[in-house]
Amino acid sequence: MQFARIYCPNKKCADYRRSGEKNISVIDRYGKSRQRLLRCKTCGFRFSERRWTIFFGLHTDENTISKALMFLLEGKSIRETAEEVGLDKDTVQRIWKRAAKNWEMLLEEFLEDLNLKGFDFESLTAFPR
Repeated sequence: MQFARIYCPNKKCADYRRSGEKNISVIDRYGKSRQRLLRCKTCGFRFSERRWTIFFGLHTDENTISKALMFLLEGKSIRETAEEVGLDKDTVQRIWKRAAKNWEMLLEEFLEDLNLKGFDFESLTAFPR
């Protein structure tokens, strides 16, 4: 993960969602894959570099999760995907639900950045040709 793209996720922080401010530092590493534990120098908020990703809290390695998502996006069923990547079907379903939730959150942030939050996209189809 690139440090320049990481920002403080604390909504009360003066540097909330401002990347490249050099206010994020590594304070520790944890887990089998030695993920970084980060801290905002502005407000002191501590968070994992994987906190707002689909990988946070899952014990399955990132490569297997990525493969499962690729199979699902190709149209394979949850059961077929589970067999392909060697996971339980319930695990694949949890991965899929987490990915969908994460994509929804990213879309909301993107729309908020463009000042389009709450915009009625269905009205776009009403434009004359």
